[in-house]
Amino acid sequence: MSFFQKNSDIKLSDYENVKTRFCFLDESGSLSDIKDPFFTVGFIRCSQPYYIGSKIAYERGKRNFYDEMKFNKLSKNNLDFAKFTLDSFFSTRNLYFSSYSLDKHGGYFNREFGGNPWKAYEDISIRVLESAATQPNEIFIVIADYVTTPKEIRFEVNVKRRLNKKLNRLAVAGVCRFDSKSNDLLQLVDLMVGAINYDLKLSTGVILRGDKYKRRFLDHFKTNLGIKDFIDNGFRNYFFNIFIDKDAKSRIKNEKGPSS
Repeated sequence: MSFFQKNSDIKLSDYENVKTRFCFLDESGSLSDIKDPFFTVGFIRCSQPYYIGSKIAYERGKRNFYDEMKFNKLSKNNLDFAKFTLDSFFSTRNLYFSSYSLDKHGGYFNREFGGNPWKAYEDISIRVLESAATQPNEIFIVIADYVTTPKEIRFEVNVKRRLNKKLNRLAVAGVCRFDSKSNDLLQLVDLMVGAINYDLKLSTGVILRGDKYKRRFLDHFKTNLGIKDFIDNGFRNYFFNIFIDKDAKSRIKNEKGPSS
């Protein structure tokens, strides 16, 4: 069987036609900081993380570079390697990136989440994963960046249970969190969602000039995509789905803030 009309058609004996995808998920922006207006959740989806992972690992050894890559820590010492990592995404086949950005001061965020940051993070993660779960023979394995949460928060359990129930099929085999220091693909997602969030701040005047290393990485990202900015329509093609909510789009351009 090469195509499944519905999930109930799938049998364990059809394993060669079942597509298992790793989803490396991270976020940018603090949900609890009112001075940080934007929040973005994104993930890289791939069947074989070995290919891009081995490229990055080889280059780390070649350059003797073993620092963690984070957008908020870009500097002259790590910018070139961050660009190489991003270029590795564009040069590796069968990779997909999806993200969802929203304005925490907007009507949708406050209406839907009512100031509960943990509900917001969980719900947005489910939404962005659901947008990519379009094939009935596709099963996700979600690797998320570790975040310290209150004891009662069960992100890993809830994302799997809720998304499978919502889609009425086995869409998520499991969710596990890792410290991003241990995984280059989580670090790459951090760079990408961080750049998107930063562009929103620049476009809306929350940041006026910004840090030159962050801007250089952001410009490199946008040049690869062939776009001017993310604020108007995000970006979408076969390999990307970068969604910006309407509240972020409607922000006044001269909004100001002290962030860098």
